[in-house]
Amino acid sequence: MRNIKLTLAYEGTAYLGFQRQKQGPTIQGTLEESLVHLTGERPRVIGAGRTDAGVHALGQVVNFHTSSRIETGRFVPALNSLLPRDIAVLAAEEVPLAFHARRDAKRKTYTYRLWRPSVRPVFERDRSYHFPRPLDLAAMEAAPRLLVGRHDFAVFGSSGSTEVKTTVRTVFAAGWQEEGPLLTFTITADGFLYRMVRNIVGTLLEIGLGKHPPEWVEELLALGHRPAAGPAVPARGLFLVRVEY
Repeated sequence: MRNIKLTLAYEGTAYLGFQRQKQGPTIQGTLEESLVHLTGERPRVIGAGRTDAGVHALGQVVNFHTSSRIETGRFVPALNSLLPRDIAVLAAEEVPLAFHARRDAKRKTYTYRLWRPSVRPVFERDRSYHFPRPLDLAAMEAAPRLLVGRHDFAVFGSSGSTEVKTTVRTVFAAGWQEEGPLLTFTITADGFLYRMVRNIVGTLLEIGLGKHPPEWVEELLALGHRPAAGPAVPARGLFLVRVEY
């Protein structure tokens, strides 16, 4: 038996998320079906992050066990010949049998992309959130600094977060960057609650609109009550950038 680790990129627009569902296409389900054709086995694919419907990835990591003797380097071209054009395998390596893509992850980085021009995006319509309203960028840059550190992020979780043992997470870095027509938020942490990034971005937009000062973030973290924070932004602007081990 072998344990194969894959790094994937995908556009999540056409999928119901990473995790296999009873109805509708998912990233996990599509990859597993391709592995059936390639190996003759039906391995269970484990993902580092269970991205939601419409969420994309530049560096999702998965692993699966197989008894296939296919050379490790052949998994990349072979799977890419079977997968649809909106999913690509970037790299493959054989790892110890105990490796687990989700449990062994030490850090994950996500970005969220806002399209700032008044005219809606055509080619970026499914990969960014059109938000042309005036924003106080100085306030929006100050607020994420208050997220850095180890905190209880329950206020930024959603209903799916009730399944986790703890809502305490460590954020290592968080901030904004202007990239032409895009305003991009990047955050790195040791883990994320369900919809945590989308809820944080929605809260930061409330600050950018002048509804609250940057210090509101500290008040929310202390309060720990989800409805108090800003609304979640749409999934289409969110990308899983990388997973570190």
